[in-house]
Amino acid sequence: MNILILGPQGSGKGTQAQLLAEKMGYYYVESGRILREAAKTNPAVDEIINQKGQLLPDEETFSLIKGKIESEAQDLNKVVFDGFPRSAKQYSLLKDWLHSEGTKLDLAILLEISEEETIKRLSARRTCEKCGKVYNLITNPPPKEGCSCGGKLSQRIDDTPEAIKTRLVAYREVTTPLVDQLGREGILIELNGERPIQTIFQDILAIVQK
Repeated sequence: MNILILGPQGSGKGTQAQLLAEKMGYYYVESGRILREAAKTNPAVDEIINQKGQLLPDEETFSLIKGKIESEAQDLNKVVFDGFPRSAKQYSLLKDWLHSEGTKLDLAILLEISEEETIKRLSARRTCEKCGKVYNLITNPPPKEGCSCGGKLSQRIDDTPEAIKTRLVAYREVTTPLVDQLGREGILIELNGERPIQTIFQDILAIVQK
């Protein structure tokens, strides 16, 4: 069973996807981490996603994530996708590839939060400069001594309210058609993402187990 967890920035999709992958023993596709890794060695990618806060072209995003899955995943029927695909085009590319491998996306869970909540959460986000782990001063605060790896925590330059609003507009433009398509295919379930982490996770687990 392959599962997609999606939602706007700050919705907690990464936290829920990771919890689900660990609980089910599935391979976890953290699209944000894959793109950040690419940005470290590719200045063009770095400029688009870190400096401008924009999205990579769908084909390039798919190529990077597909390559990561092919090199690491042991079972293409046990994958949790975190935030990818985020557009109808990306879904089409993923769908065709999975079909060629004899599998498919079985379930998509959309975590919904308001724009105000997104801005509040992302403004409180801090990332470890050493290991890349992401904390949130509100929903998932770091230990008092900082990141467990000893790295320094910092705020991304695109986590300002103005930049967040721009990213939300881009998110809605590219994701709404995908959400509509997933709904038509009957594999989409929407959940309130403004509740406690464990409450949301228990709902997700019940849906998956059903």
